[in-house]
Amino acid sequence: MKKIILLFLVTMSINVFAQKEMKEGVMAMKMTMSSDNEQVNASLAMMGDMAMTIYFKENKSRSEMTNPMAGSTTTIVDNTSKKTLVLMDNGGGKNYMLSDIDTSEESLKGLTITTRNDTKTIAGYVCKGYDIVGKKEGADINMTLYATDKIMAPNQNTAAFGTKIKGTPMHMIMNMTQMGMDMKITMEITEVKGQTVADSKFDMTVPEGYAKMEMPKPAKID
Repeated sequence: MKKIILLFLVTMSINVFAQKEMKEGVMAMKMTMSSDNEQVNASLAMMGDMAMTIYFKENKSRSEMTNPMAGSTTTIVDNTSKKTLVLMDNGGGKNYMLSDIDTSEESLKGLTITTRNDTKTIAGYVCKGYDIVGKKEGADINMTLYATDKIMAPNQNTAAFGTKIKGTPMHMIMNMTQMGMDMKITMEITEVKGQTVADSKFDMTVPEGYAKMEMPKPAKID
């Protein structure tokens, strides 16, 4: 009986620790992609799961992803200045995109964001579910995500949703249709660590050697 009580107390203490608010730290994310097109699916399988490291601090985040086939992509989101900087280094050279984050009610017209009646526990955090469907900037959107209000790290995929999504997405599923082919993208946080992050990680100065790239036309998302 004592062992059972001890196990219960240990479990509870771990859960309480995991649920503490985190304002600064590092997260690890895994992203997988699949398609109903066999050829595309084979190419995606060669790329394998894509790992991403996310640094966050004071309403800012920096995501770094490197893949032997896709090259490297760094995304910095500043939810205070409402700016996003994307740096890409791949076979097409070094390019960057600097854009504004529009969180106005006008920008959210055409989108329906619904709270789900379920939760998921991701990396120790109980996350609330949301469904997002509709159109934004000409793109059809169909997304399900789970977010925790215990971590404040802006996400480039959801920053434009403003206060409609409370907290940081820890698990996201996006269904897309591009060039007539269906694709499914799943992203999930696998680890969260509280640690000091240098302000230089969120510097939006474009490095030397990067050429400006115009924002591509939105892909159609079903």
